[in-house]
Order: sequence, then structure tokens, then C-alpha cells
Amino acid sequence: MARPLRMDVEGGWYHVTSRGIERRAIFRNDREREHFLELLEAMVGRFGVVLHAYVLMDNHYHLIVECPEANLSRAIQWLNVSYVAWFNRRHDRVGPLMQGRFKSILVENSAWAYELSVYVHLNPVMRKDRALGKRAKKAESEGLSVPTPEEVRERLRELHAFRWSSLPAYLGAVPVPEWLTTAEILRRAHRDAERRIAQYRADTEGRLTKGVEPATDHSTASFAIGTSGFVEHVRKQARIGREVAEPKGLRRAVPWADLLTLVQRVAGESLETVLTGRGSVGRPLLLWAARRYGRMTLREAGAALGGRDYTAVAMAIRRFETNARTDPGLQEDVEKVRRYCEE
Repeated sequence: MARPLRMDVEGGWYHVTSRGIERRAIFRNDREREHFLELLEAMVGRFGVVLHAYVLMDNHYHLIVECPEANLSRAIQWLNVSYVAWFNRRHDRVGPLMQGRFKSILVENSAWAYELSVYVHLNPVMRKDRALGKRAKKAESEGLSVPTPEEVRERLRELHAFRWSSLPAYLGAVPVPEWLTTAEILRRAHRDAERRIAQYRADTEGRLTKGVEPATDHSTASFAIGTSGFVEHVRKQARIGREVAEPKGLRRAVPWADLLTLVQRVAGESLETVLTGRGSVGRPLLLWAARRYGRMTLREAGAALGGRDYTAVAMAIRRFETNARTDPGLQEDVEKVRRYCEE
């Protein structure tokens, strides 16, 4: 059987899954789940990918990953190889742990990733023993079956008790770690920033209380999620055996000069202040925008600002994202940059 085409796309969003061989457990206890999260943090810092959501089941995991650089394969291969080597040493075993290559589905943009994130976060209760196997979900989505109040309560109890997903961070139950990005998907929940978490909770719990099946769970395309035009474009690239370089629907890179001018205007600072960084509010905003919308590598962004080390650039961006979660002024600046670059 031919190996599935790996589609590494600059700026691409992906639904990534990897399963244990012969459906065996890849996480036997909480320490192993904790170590996997440590590796996720290292992956984000090492490869500059953006992790939007995750869930760790016993025998598989799901991730929603955005890649400013076209490096998904390298990032996930490093993640899996690192974990398997650690797991094998821990259990004095040899041989494969994962079932072949990881699976990645290209997602058109954050609008489609929103519904996907709901599906990912519901995985802990989407099981046959919770009356939510594939057939049951289909029956509920078509109105042929309605969950009982007792079933709904048990589903909700189990969902909120599950520790090993990004859902608690999305609902404000735990602090958002620096290596996880929730703002982009939550932005799709509601225009009012103060209502986003409540709306995301309502959308997630609604799948369990109303018997509605997540739309992305039965996507007809096994390689792409998005509009029909987007899926067809990816299909054509796969048919002729080419990696997708610029699928329709993915935003194009904003030139550095345009970002520099934009940040000066948004931050109200001179060019010299932004470039030298002395007391500059705009400098970290510029680095963040260069990665997200300029699709520049960490090294490229550092070089553009006078040769800063890429690790210092990565730290500055992470610090900016952390501050922006609680600073209304920074949130306003981010929104201005987003509107210019996306609309």
C-alpha cells in the first residue's frame, strides 16, 4: 500500500493523530502523560509550531497544530521518536509503539478548527461504553435517539473530570500554559471577549446534552477539512503526487516592510524605537506578527531585527502571548494587527 502523502504547508493548520500499535496503550499512567506534555512544550519551542488543542487518550492522542513554517513532519516525528525512545527505556522494551506513520489532516483555517477543537475535546466521552460510539452519535444527530438526563449528567461529569486535554484551559479551570495557544480558537466563539469562554463551554456541552454529532467527525475527506474548493485543491495536489505549497484559503505572508509600518502605527512608536527595542511596546508585537502573519522563521525574524538569537526571539514571542492574555491594551493591538492581516 502506498504511503499517504505528507502535506507540509507554511501557515497550515492540522489535525494530527497517532495511535498505539495493535490498539495498545501508549500511556499506561499519569507520569507518562506528564512526560508527553513536557515533550509537547519542547516541540513548540524547538520547532516554532503553535499548539491549539490536545487530548491524550490511553491508546492515541489528538493535536491541533498550526505550522508557521512547513515543518509539521519534522516536529511530529521528533515528538513521537522522543516519546517512544523514553517509553521503551522505561519499560525495558524494544520495537515500535505507534501504529505506522502519524496521520495529519489539513484544516483550512481557524474557523474550521473551532468545530474540530470541540470534537477533539469531547474524545474522552465519545465512546461505546458511554453510549456514544459512532452508530449512537449518528442516531442522536439524526434525532433517532435522545440521551437520558442521567446519561447527560454522567457525560458532563466525566468530561470535566478528565485532566489530560486542553479543555480545562479553554474553560478557565486551569491557567493556560505558555506552550498552548487558546486565544485564536476562542476568538471564534464570540465577538465579545468576555463571553468567549462561556460560549465555548455552551458549544462543547451542547454536543452532549442535545445529541448533536460534531460535524468534523464524519468529514468525507480523509486528508482535508474545509470548504469544497479547499478540499478539491488539496485533492488535486495529492492526485498528481505533489506536496501542497499554497492551498487556496491559506493566508499569504504579509511582507516585513508592511508589518513594520503597521506596528509603528498600532503602537504609536517611531521606527527607531521599534527596531532598537528600548522601551518598545511594538517590538514584541512585531516579532509575534512576523511569525504569525509574515510566516518568518525565528532566525529570519531575529536577523531582521539586527541579528537577535532565535531562542531570544522565541522567548520574546511567548512572553508577549502570555502578557496579551491579561492585558487589554495588548489585546487591542493584536486585534488591530489581525484585522489588517486577515481581512
